[in-house]
Amino acid sequence: MSSFVNLCAPELGCGLSPDVAQAVLAQRRSGALGEHATPNAAAIRRLDVERDRGTAERPAFVRDAEKIIHLPAYNRLAGKTQVFSLRANDDITRRGLHVQLVSRVARDIGLSLGLNLDLIEAIALGHDIGHTPFGHAGERFLNDVFHERTGRWFFHNVQSVRVLDVLYGRNLTLQTLDGVICHNGECERQVFETSGLTSFSEFDKIVDGCWATGEGAIGHLRPMTLEGCVVRISDIIAYVGKDRQDAIASGVVGEDAFDDGLGSAYNTWALGAFIGDVVQHSFGRNRIEMSEAAFAELARAKRENYEKIYNASELSGELSGAFAELFARVYERMLADLKAGDESSPVFRHHIVDVERQLAHYGRAYDWESDLDLTVVDYISSMTDDYFVALCESLFPESAGVFRRRGYFC
Repeated sequence: MSSFVNLCAPELGCGLSPDVAQAVLAQRRSGALGEHATPNAAAIRRLDVERDRGTAERPAFVRDAEKIIHLPAYNRLAGKTQVFSLRANDDITRRGLHVQLVSRVARDIGLSLGLNLDLIEAIALGHDIGHTPFGHAGERFLNDVFHERTGRWFFHNVQSVRVLDVLYGRNLTLQTLDGVICHNGECERQVFETSGLTSFSEFDKIVDGCWATGEGAIGHLRPMTLEGCVVRISDIIAYVGKDRQDAIASGVVGEDAFDDGLGSAYNTWALGAFIGDVVQHSFGRNRIEMSEAAFAELARAKRENYEKIYNASELSGELSGAFAELFARVYERMLADLKAGDESSPVFRHHIVDVERQLAHYGRAYDWESDLDLTVVDYISSMTDDYFVALCESLFPESAGVFRRRGYFC
């Protein structure tokens, strides 16, 4: 139970009821998965190969988590924006820390509900692995140019599946990939029910639909497992308070900026209140649910974040136009290099060669020539913030003035 009081939701944060608390403790003591958990034996892979089969010491979803954290794309998350860009501040969250925070929140909930913690970890660690440099602003800039050229839509959750399933070909389970594409922390719901998905053929149609129709498909996604549902709600819980801490630490807003009166302590309050509420209303059920009061507060806090943080960030304001233009220029330049077959271009040397080398270990090849626009999207979305800046300054020296960094001492 938190000692902090939220002025906007004073009734929340009281912990579990005695009955649910006792049931949670009994579940933990049993050491068994709950009735609605996903057992390791249910894991479905595209390819049934010996090296990927679960063992006593490395069950199926443990293997998924290990495959993800050893990918170069996972390493790069440490160099990608969560919210704030172009700042020399070692204390603000980067994308790599965010996925760990989501994993921690989701594992807390999953432990109390008797769910498969290894599946939760795999989904959480992989959910943002296809994210662009410069956060959701970068995602928007890349989508704009990709959609204008092709009529298709770019969303980072769909690209995350492509990274894991196609670009690195790691033969992850359907349950993990489904949780990744369904995470969408920008779309909150009070109740999450599972979809009934059972096969890769169904899943592939969903992925194709997301590329083709964008929000029309993504807005209706539901995970096939309760573990995926837990990660989805945990994504919002993990960032709604932490982003406030970062905004205050960065000097974007002050401690008294938020209506709830908690300032940077909102993160501590939110973790206790929301995790407890989800467990209270989901234990023993085949869905993940929040109370009406908790859901209303989560939605309110997120709206306030948009008003006071996200819409005030550098790339949503004065730099937005300049960055959008640079994303478009990089896109067009790399596309021209691919069409010309210029193997001295960074898209060949730093992307295609690396992906082909990774896939060769698994007897697969990168079909980059069949869709050059998608190859450019693969390359740009894989970049860290610093790499994107360095590439722009190399290709377009006049762009150096756009990247006005806030240093440690200024």
